[in-house]
Amino acid sequence: MPKVAILTSGGIAPCLSASIGGLIEKYNQLDSNIEIIGYMHGYRGLLLGKSTIFSKEVKENYQVLYNYGGSPIGNSRVKLTNVEDCIKKEFVMEGEDPLEVAAKQLEKDNIDILHTIGGDDTNTMAAALAKHLQESGKELTVVGLPKTVDNDVIPVKQTLGAWTAAEQGARFFQNIVNENTTSRRQLIIHEVMGRHCGWLTAGTALEYRKLLKDNSYLPELFISKERWDVHAIYIPEIDIDFQKESSRLREIMNKHDCVNIFLSEGAGMDTIVREIESAGKEVPRDAFGHVRLDDINPGQWFAKQFSEALGADKTLIQKSGYFARSAKPGLRDLDLIKKSAFMAAELAFQGKSGLVGLDENNNGELGLIDLQLIEGGKEFDTRQSWFSNMLKEIGQE
Repeated sequence: MPKVAILTSGGIAPCLSASIGGLIEKYNQLDSNIEIIGYMHGYRGLLLGKSTIFSKEVKENYQVLYNYGGSPIGNSRVKLTNVEDCIKKEFVMEGEDPLEVAAKQLEKDNIDILHTIGGDDTNTMAAALAKHLQESGKELTVVGLPKTVDNDVIPVKQTLGAWTAAEQGARFFQNIVNENTTSRRQLIIHEVMGRHCGWLTAGTALEYRKLLKDNSYLPELFISKERWDVHAIYIPEIDIDFQKESSRLREIMNKHDCVNIFLSEGAGMDTIVREIESAGKEVPRDAFGHVRLDDINPGQWFAKQFSEALGADKTLIQKSGYFARSAKPGLRDLDLIKKSAFMAAELAFQGKSGLVGLDENNNGELGLIDLQLIEGGKEFDTRQSWFSNMLKEIGQE
């Protein structure tokens, strides 16, 4: 009988708890006696040998996990191939190879199947670990699930949690937009997660504009669809002509007394980084080499560019990231999560390794993808009709 381990890694998304619930539910069906453990806080727990056994009570009440966001076994950002960082954080000792330490821990815990639930970094680390084990002559089945609100994993069509994050970001702005009544000439910047990919910003704008259709308006009291609408969507995949956009948005400000911008945190990042470096300052980065976007504050930079140009009396920057990513899954996501987790458990039980996802190399069908094919940084396809039509509707072409 195989012994199963699960770990969740990277930032949280509205799918982690539910994915664990789905795996438990399916393993209960396959063999209720299968032992399942969870490594605490992702690869950190694996390196340090910190884990928890899923008790009989947990296994019998797996459905509770479908109603929670976050991860009951915790997350962390650990790159197994970044030896220096692992030593610095005291996950391994000087002279140790994190991949070998992880492999030995799995062997010590008698793990036959490892499920990794995370984004491209999590699953590329799973691929590196699987390759290391294979080269060492050790057998381990590794089956990952693709989690990220950015929806930027190659070649996955739709990552787990992304739909919900867009829906929650829309509900977040549904409240924030009412701040346009607190001042004349109000500029609101809604900063949305998305380092290299603009899908979540575009998806959030789409979901928010769907909510607008359910509203009633009272133009005589300045409550109009035009004032509550999205006026600009800025994402990494589209260059911003600040002069042209400033002119266009100033007209909107003059007419409606407010401007609402949906901004991907990665939009204009290269420009911001160049400004920081040209000033002789160090750009803050994480263990994976990614720019720490919270530290460089893209929303503040854009506010500086547009506030004066639009003649804004008041500028408000609001980030929906933590609100959106910590939600429990919506109905669309929960359905995909269950299907993905069930397939992951079935394939792992058969000894097949890979990542279970909607495979763009196979007509978007749910299936097992080679871990070696997993990459991050997938760009959002701006040619999709729903997006191009939305830009036309808001006057941004």
